[in-house]
Amino acid sequence: MSESDEWYYKISTGEVTRGKGASVFDRMGPYPDEATARNALEIAAARNATADERDRAEDD
Repeated sequence: MSESDEWYYKISTGEVTRGKGASVFDRMGPYPDEATARNALEIAAARNATADERDRAEDD
């Protein structure tokens, strides 16, 4: 997959773009397709919840 085929989520606007476009501090990705990029915030939230659960389990 080339860089121009990758999709990104622009944090400040919620826009999904093909190619990096936005600053590294204002984008999430890369994602393999547009639909996955549109779900960037949900994907991040799920990953954070999993990591939080793992951290709590390690503390026990």
